[in-house]
Amino acid sequence: MREEDLDALVVSDPANMNYLAGYEGWSFYVHQAVVVTTNHDEPVWVGRDQDANGARATTWLDEESIHAYSDDHVHSPYDLHPMDYLGEVLEDLDVKDGHIGVEMDAYYFTAKAYTRLQKNLPEATFEDATLLVNWLRIKKSERELEYMREAARISEEAMVAALDTIEAGVPEYEAAAAIYDALIHGADGFGGDYPAIVPLMPSGDHTGTPHLTWTDRKFEEGDPIIIELSGCRHRYHSPLARTTFVGDPPKAVQETADIVVEGLEAALDTVEPGVTCEEVEKAWRNVIQQYDIEKEDRIAYAMGLGYPPDWGEHTASMRPGDETILEENMTFHMIPGLWFDDFGVEMSETFRVTTNGAEVLAEFPRELFTAR
Repeated sequence: MREEDLDALVVSDPANMNYLAGYEGWSFYVHQAVVVTTNHDEPVWVGRDQDANGARATTWLDEESIHAYSDDHVHSPYDLHPMDYLGEVLEDLDVKDGHIGVEMDAYYFTAKAYTRLQKNLPEATFEDATLLVNWLRIKKSERELEYMREAARISEEAMVAALDTIEAGVPEYEAAAAIYDALIHGADGFGGDYPAIVPLMPSGDHTGTPHLTWTDRKFEEGDPIIIELSGCRHRYHSPLARTTFVGDPPKAVQETADIVVEGLEAALDTVEPGVTCEEVEKAWRNVIQQYDIEKEDRIAYAMGLGYPPDWGEHTASMRPGDETILEENMTFHMIPGLWFDDFGVEMSETFRVTTNGAEVLAEFPRELFTAR
């Protein structure tokens, strides 16, 4: 904040609120924030009055750092807005005419929230500080890594449940139900949280479109099915993707799966501190170019702590032009899928950058699975 000449930072991304203050609750559908200033010892939580006890239960903040607005600010018929109250809090924090950073591109910070805040604090200068906290989150502590490893155990259980359920004649929603059952039941004696992204499960002709979910449709002989999911532990994720096929896979599907595995492993072998994100992506691209395949999408992104709709950190990505230098304890989800008009194949791994390579968090075979 001092480097950016900020007097205050208003954080509305739920993951960043959790990271800074520990706040945990399904309350992000209304306006809330954690405020950090350079002249106060701890952050301030600002939210709805009925969520204040949640702040007391989950944060490490003192009582005087918990501020709640009344319920008539929620979807108000009286032209009240939570940013009216937040403006008062910022004034009490002596930054009404200061340089205030806000997360302009955060999912839950709306255009109206921004304009209302400007109206309430006309002497303040607002700066875009969207990724200030996100870049701090990119390197994980030992406790964070512990949670991500536990999430990986849950991911393994959920993937087994999906693969065991999928067969010809079974509705897609049955596989989704089996995945959710495993995600919540957890693994090794600990339970799981709800993931930031629902299980993605395109099948048949739709496997060329990676971000579809399940339907009432029944799996059929000849269907490829992509399964992307993540266990979640204390809001930390470890995504995992695999592809299965109902029946005997055609040669083109099997060959594509082999290429994806080869490229994925080449990229993972490139990972080590000092290497740039674009260098890791180049290792993948060098493999697929041998098979006359081009893919412009990124193959990995920094991730970990997350709330709906995303577990990504929105910082470093492994793609051409990203010169972010890898450092120990950065974590990424590498998902170098290949999607065509009539089918697609995904294999993914979550990994940590170690002192000399990559620690893959899940232990799961890298192969094209088959179902009957």
